[in-house]
Amino acid sequence: MEWNFRDLQRSRRDAWFGGVCGGLGEHTPVPSWLWRVAFIATTVGLGCGLVAYVALWILMPRAPVAPVVVADEPAP
Repeated sequence: MEWNFRDLQRSRRDAWFGGVCGGLGEHTPVPSWLWRVAFIATTVGLGCGLVAYVALWILMPRAPVAPVVVADEPAP
């Protein structure tokens, strides 16, 4: 799998706060939990992780809502 940043969107399925790490996890080979650890580590260690997270939250578009398919009810 390759890094696909063209279709990068915040996730609706794997979202804890803004869906940034979930979106990164869906569009890169790195799992979302590892992105979360990286953002927390850079926030605590360097102080810039939170700034990067908020910037991505603002710049990344939200993933579209999947259409809801309703099954036909059986005739009584």
